[in-house]
Amino acid sequence: MKESGQIIPIKAAGGVLFRVKDGVNEILLIRRNGVWDLPKGKLEKGESIEVCAVREVEEETGSQSLLIIAHLCDTYHEYSEGSKQYGKTTSWYLMEPQSNHSFLHLKPQKEEGITDLHWVRAEQAEDRVHFDNLKKVIRSYLERDK
Repeated sequence: MKESGQIIPIKAAGGVLFRVKDGVNEILLIRRNGVWDLPKGKLEKGESIEVCAVREVEEETGSQSLLIIAHLCDTYHEYSEGSKQYGKTTSWYLMEPQSNHSFLHLKPQKEEGITDLHWVRAEQAEDRVHFDNLKKVIRSYLERDK
C-alpha cells in the first residue's frame, strides 16, 4: 500500500530516430499536446526496456523495423497526476530503420495526443524541444555523432 507522499516509480523508454538526407543529419520530433517532443512510452509487463523503446517509437511515428544502434542516456523527472506522485526514469536509444522504406509511411499516433511529425536538423533539435530532459537526450546524441 502506498504511503502519503511516496513517489511511485515508472520505467519508460524512447528513441532518437535519425536519418541522413542530402548529407544533413536529421532527427524526428513529434508534436505531442502542443509541444515538440521525442517518442517514448511506459514499459509494459514482461517487456525488456529495449523492446519497449522500439515499440513506442514505432507506434508513435508509424515507422517500422527499427534497430537500436546504441543506448544514449537515461533521464529522470517527477510529476503529479491527481494526488499521486510519480518518478519516471526513461532509457533513451539511438535508432534507425532496417530500410529507408520505413520512413515512407510515417503517421502520428493521434490517440496519444501526437498531431505532427517533423524532421529537424540534429543541431537545431535541442532548441525545438520543450523539456530540459529532452535537451539532455539530444546533447547525448550530438556528442556521440561528433
